[in-house]
Amino acid sequence: MISGRNGSEAPPTAGPRDLLDASNDAVAVISARGTVVAWTSGAEALLGYGAPEVVGRSGARLLAPAGDPRRLAGIVERCRAGMGWSGLIPLRHRDGHRIETDLRVSAAFRVGAQECFLVSAREQVPQWTMGQSVLDGFLTRSPVGMAVMDPQLRYLWLNDTLERFGGVPREQRLGKRLSELLPGLQAETLEGLMRKVMVTGIPVIDYEYEGWSWADPRRQHAYSSSFFPLVDAAGSLTGVCYMVLDITERWHARRLLSMVNEAGSSVGRTLDVMRTAQELADFAVPRFADFVVVDLLEPVLSTEGHGTWLSDAGPATARPVMRRAGLSSARDGCPEAVAQIGDRVDFIPPPHDLNLLVEGDPIFTPVLDASDPLWVSEEPVRAARMREYGLHSMIAVPMRARNTVLGLATFMRSLNPVSFHPDDVLLARELVARAALCVDNARRYSREHTAAVTLQRSLLPHVLTGGTAMEVASSYLPANATGGAGGDWFDVIPLSGARVGLVVGDVVGHGIPAAATMGRLRTAVQTLADMEMPPDELLAHLDDLVLRLSEEEPDDEAAHQTVTTFLGATCLYAVYDPVTRRCAMARAGHPPPVVVSPDGQVSFPELPAGPPLGLGGVPFEATEIELAEGSLLGLYTDGLVEGIDRDMGVGMARLGQLLSRPALDLDTLCRTATQQLVPTPQLDDIALLLARTHGLGAARVASWEVPLDPAAVGDLRARATRQVTQWGCPELAMTTELIVSELVTNAIRYGSPPVRVRLIRDSRLTCEVADASSTAPRLRHARSMDEGGRGLFLVAQTAHRWGARYVADGKIIWAEQELPPPC
Repeated sequence: MISGRNGSEAPPTAGPRDLLDASNDAVAVISARGTVVAWTSGAEALLGYGAPEVVGRSGARLLAPAGDPRRLAGIVERCRAGMGWSGLIPLRHRDGHRIETDLRVSAAFRVGAQECFLVSAREQVPQWTMGQSVLDGFLTRSPVGMAVMDPQLRYLWLNDTLERFGGVPREQRLGKRLSELLPGLQAETLEGLMRKVMVTGIPVIDYEYEGWSWADPRRQHAYSSSFFPLVDAAGSLTGVCYMVLDITERWHARRLLSMVNEAGSSVGRTLDVMRTAQELADFAVPRFADFVVVDLLEPVLSTEGHGTWLSDAGPATARPVMRRAGLSSARDGCPEAVAQIGDRVDFIPPPHDLNLLVEGDPIFTPVLDASDPLWVSEEPVRAARMREYGLHSMIAVPMRARNTVLGLATFMRSLNPVSFHPDDVLLARELVARAALCVDNARRYSREHTAAVTLQRSLLPHVLTGGTAMEVASSYLPANATGGAGGDWFDVIPLSGARVGLVVGDVVGHGIPAAATMGRLRTAVQTLADMEMPPDELLAHLDDLVLRLSEEEPDDEAAHQTVTTFLGATCLYAVYDPVTRRCAMARAGHPPPVVVSPDGQVSFPELPAGPPLGLGGVPFEATEIELAEGSLLGLYTDGLVEGIDRDMGVGMARLGQLLSRPALDLDTLCRTATQQLVPTPQLDDIALLLARTHGLGAARVASWEVPLDPAAVGDLRARATRQVTQWGCPELAMTTELIVSELVTNAIRYGSPPVRVRLIRDSRLTCEVADASSTAPRLRHARSMDEGGRGLFLVAQTAHRWGARYVADGKIIWAEQELPPPC
């Protein structure tokens, strides 16, 4: 549908940016069939059609005259090849008048299944012609200085602006060279550039330099000059023309931005208050000053308090206690300094008082007078150093950030004979503002990091025990000061039937919010594990909890500023049964465990990965493996195996190799593996939990099948009594007899076959009665006249603890008793 007066295509070298630069144009999206898909306000302004009038309709009516179909096909093929098209096209306004436009068509792209093109149009503006008088006025009164030099580089003509720049009248310039008039303006360098232009014929564009002129001899200015050759009609070189622009303000602004940007990468590289202060001093010497000191208030250097001794009641009255935190000098050893790093100082330049720190305005003293009576009386030692080392100019800038007074930074010059200029105050203010923000960040972070690490350590288990089922050892390293304490956690949870639950998790984020969330999740895992949930169900319930935590929103704006939105976590939960020596595991986005067999073979069980906690809607799967006696099971967080190269595969292989070393006790093995895998502090927390498994042999387990006959209860009571006596615990015979009697009776009466009784002698004596029913037992309080309902109540009163857990083929009611010392 597109054709132009000339039908000119864009040359093949036209880039996509040229074809699509439609920021001020009328823009529309048109499908390959010519239908208008999208219509912008710019298109409406150019052609008068509103979007409802054109979208979904053919764009052919917008052309004046109608397009050539064959031409359209060629353009479409060109745009499909990715080259785009441009040309001069007449379009028709809504009122019928013709508009000459410069039309551009982009390369083809797709909107869903539809092939489309971005079309932009810009109305042509008629060219303007300039008369000779206008040209003469422009050259004479242009804000750009201009001059014409003959082949000997003598002035032939110059405009008023150039005369004003140099401060030398036009009459004194004509017939003379630049080096004869303005030697302080890099005249020899500029004449060298002009000779180069005359020899090569190649212009020199935008040469920037600093220099002095008679127009302003007390201040150095910056200029930008361009030189190009003058050629007559015959092609002969007749001279050089040059143009000059005073860019002093831009030069200083660029210098300011450049130095401030450079300071951004040099100051505040660590979250350490003292190092940040020293980085500011080192950065400013010698590029800005010859001597710099940074003094910080003592509360700023502490992890306690708010970093200021000021109150909101009014001006400060007490002398601040500061310490020297940064010190740098262009002279070796900083001989100008009265105090060294770490010394207490109370320096405030006279005649100023404490309100200097409160108000926050810089103090600019272009000329320091060491004989000033105020300096001599109030700072006699410093006045003497000023005289001795020639300190002649000073800028003192209070350090403030977020309405908090942090200290004072002082810049002085001695070796540099040029005094500070008012523009330098802006630079000093920006440098100190950057550094103050970094110091305040470091101060705040140090305080929060200390609190987060303290909170995290208080939430982690202090004592781990795996009973007789396994030996356990752990190692935990918090993130370094840059990364902040994170949300890694681990736990060992005793379960019924001598089983042990192992868990390791990692909360997204760092700081106090992550540590607090870690504590909530650890408590939730303990609660869910105590409910005897299998690993996959436990993770499903934990996932629901994380979703609820993520949906919690603060009610007020202040809370939004202090609470970090919780995003998710990863977790691995395993349950080891020493009787069967089988371990059931499930993971939620967490690295798989490592298993080292007694003969040193390393493996990483292939568990279904599962989604991280907090996504919801995806089920978790559990896997069960058998562990030989003396196997080593390792659970860890990703910070341990990612390392510096961030390659988890390599890190996991190294972990397996380190854990397969023989003849090391578990604590030593855990500690050395962590140290060798992570020799330096990392940005993430690191947790490693190791467990060496043990099995319970047949001598510690007794089990019997139970016939569904109430008469069998007496026989089982007798068997249980004999077994407990054989294990050397006759004191438990009577209570065991009662527990077995009540649990078996309930199973026969209310359960489903098969029924089985099992006694386990571990760190406690456990009695388990299993049946095929999934009906949960209920503790009742029988009335005085009831014939039953007291069985579980008696069990609860007799046993240390009791409960129920569900298995694949029914349920198990269990009761534990504490073993007497001889057992």
